[in-house]
Amino acid sequence: MILKYELSETNLRLCGLAPEEEIYYCLPSDIDLQGNLRNDSYVVMTNKRLLLLEEGRISREYNLEDFEEIRSEPRIACGICYIIREGKEILVARFTAKHLTRYSYLHRGMQILKRGRTDHVISREYERSCPKCGRALPGTKECPRCTGRKEGLLFTFANILRPHMKRLAVILVLMLGATFVTLANPAIQKYLVDDVLLRKEKAYGAAAICIALMFLMSVGIVIINAAKSYLCAKLGAYISEDQRSKLFDKIQSLTLSFINERSPGELMNRIIRDTANVSQFVGNVFCNMFTVVILFVFVCIYMLILNWKLALLAFAFAPLSVFISIAFRKNIRKRFRLQGVKSDHVNSNLQDVISGMAVVKSYGQEYREAVHFDETAEEFARIQRNNEIFYACFYPVLTFLLSVGTYLVTYYGGVQTLAGDMTPGELLQYINYTSLLYTYLGWMSNMPRMLMNLVTSLERIGDVMNQEPGIYDHEDAVEHEIEGNIEFRNASFGYKSYQPVLENVNLTVRKGEMIGLVGASGTGKSTLINLIMHLYEVDDGEILVDGIDIRKIKLENYHSQIGVVLQENFLFTGTILNNLKYAKPDATIEEVIHAAKMANAHDFICKLPDGYNTYVGEKGATLSGGERQRIAIARAMLNNPKLLILDEATASLDTESEYLIQKALGRLTEGKTTFAIAHRLSTLKDADRLVVIDGHHIAEVGSHNELMEKKGIYYGLVQAQLQTGARSAG
Repeated sequence: MILKYELSETNLRLCGLAPEEEIYYCLPSDIDLQGNLRNDSYVVMTNKRLLLLEEGRISREYNLEDFEEIRSEPRIACGICYIIREGKEILVARFTAKHLTRYSYLHRGMQILKRGRTDHVISREYERSCPKCGRALPGTKECPRCTGRKEGLLFTFANILRPHMKRLAVILVLMLGATFVTLANPAIQKYLVDDVLLRKEKAYGAAAICIALMFLMSVGIVIINAAKSYLCAKLGAYISEDQRSKLFDKIQSLTLSFINERSPGELMNRIIRDTANVSQFVGNVFCNMFTVVILFVFVCIYMLILNWKLALLAFAFAPLSVFISIAFRKNIRKRFRLQGVKSDHVNSNLQDVISGMAVVKSYGQEYREAVHFDETAEEFARIQRNNEIFYACFYPVLTFLLSVGTYLVTYYGGVQTLAGDMTPGELLQYINYTSLLYTYLGWMSNMPRMLMNLVTSLERIGDVMNQEPGIYDHEDAVEHEIEGNIEFRNASFGYKSYQPVLENVNLTVRKGEMIGLVGASGTGKSTLINLIMHLYEVDDGEILVDGIDIRKIKLENYHSQIGVVLQENFLFTGTILNNLKYAKPDATIEEVIHAAKMANAHDFICKLPDGYNTYVGEKGATLSGGERQRIAIARAMLNNPKLLILDEATASLDTESEYLIQKALGRLTEGKTTFAIAHRLSTLKDADRLVVIDGHHIAEVGSHNELMEKKGIYYGLVQAQLQTGARSAG
């Protein structure tokens, strides 16, 4: 998202920048204080001042030292920007709602400048519309029209077909063969009628030859169409497989933010249903479309050559049908787009209920969920039903309009034949060509429905494929053997980057040190470990691993050296052995068993009916919480990680399970740099240092004893937990 709009030379001169002064942010102020729209007005923040440029003049100017804070707030269909000086709010500018997110960054930008730093705040949000032409952007950072890039749907479809050009070439040859046979058949019929059947002499041999040729051509067209259909279906299957693989790879390369913003059902529909729609279009429509277009063009040309007057009669109603098809194009597109959205809702609702069936049954909400699903499914069915009714009426009307031309040709051709201006064979040939013409026009009149279905799917596929990975290997990224020294330098991060969850974090962790992360819910503990795991990147500042910026270490190399044990560890559907080997697929059975023993998991695994080959079901549903947790610890041990993340690893467990897991974690953390979050603060007593996070900042750092003596935030949390435990015991 643009945070520094380009100023004209006149406005730059108005700013009167000092030698060491630099413009950091420049945002449009497109509404005046009276509520009127305007142009060429901006709020400008330099490293020294805040300016308001209003249509060729500076109307307001403040030094950064003269006010404490700058804020923005939404209003009805607009937003306001104001500063706080000596406890008073001073209105600076107004702007349309589309710039509200942009203005939210000024607060962070000013805070960074006031700390004496020179970092620029960078927005990772996409622009929703092009700043130049105002058109909606198709999920890309740049406008395809303004930048000259051909990222339209046609270009997307061409990219899908490009790897399969050889197969398309074979199909094209078959299409040309089908065109030749289809056009030749009426010509033979004309010859049979005029030059054989109507001759006075009986030409049985010529008639037999004509009938044989017609039979062979009929057989030939069947063979050609069968071969073409086979190759088209095969091409569609290849395209579907190719697109599904690319979409899945792309989704895996995108950030968790993108994935979390979309429901699982929606993403599954894009990988499965939308790619199937593209495959079906290629197999059933696209290839036939070439045949139809080629035949349509040749038939039109041939009809004009034979009798241009009859040809004009045949074409009389074609423009009307084409006009109607084009007129309803947008309506059809909206219908299919809405149908796709409702299908996503049905799938997402179904996925949620099936995943949470234990909760549904526990609360006896089966009937409620059934009613909710029925309502969602009924809404989808209603839209689908309306679309089908629309087409059931729309298509016959077009077909009737097209058929009128055939009646005109038959009538006037018959008149010319009776008058001797045409032969019966020519009339028969012309009627055949007219029938072919309207058959193809009828097929093409159904194209808007098929095309809009494709367009909707291409838009949804393109929305994913055009996304840029927020985290990726930079050109100068290197492989690095982690030692375990971690450092945060002025690191700030927010899931919405203008709303920081962690701000200006500075922390140095030495190799082999165990750090306990403490704080109330929502203060940013899990966010901190997400940054350490490089699942997200800081908005400003940096994280160093052994003195190297984490962004300069190859992702796969870095993640292969991290071990993670969470409160709710995810086990994949399959065997215990496969789940254990997930972190290290090439591990030997001896290594797996050793890791399981270290995690106190080997004994209970051996007691299972199939041992390590026991099938655990979806998310490990057949195992208890403690058993799943020990498998997760064994999985982390197997990889021998250099950096260890423990997020509530012993929460919600019974005493025996917690004891076994604590012993396993003790072996796992030995000699490794460890970051641990624990619900029970007593489990962090032995940590080398505790880091207390409060108010999006690091509030306290020290050992358990040091922080207890300080009697600050940590002391209060411990006392509150002791009192809660005492009340529970009483």
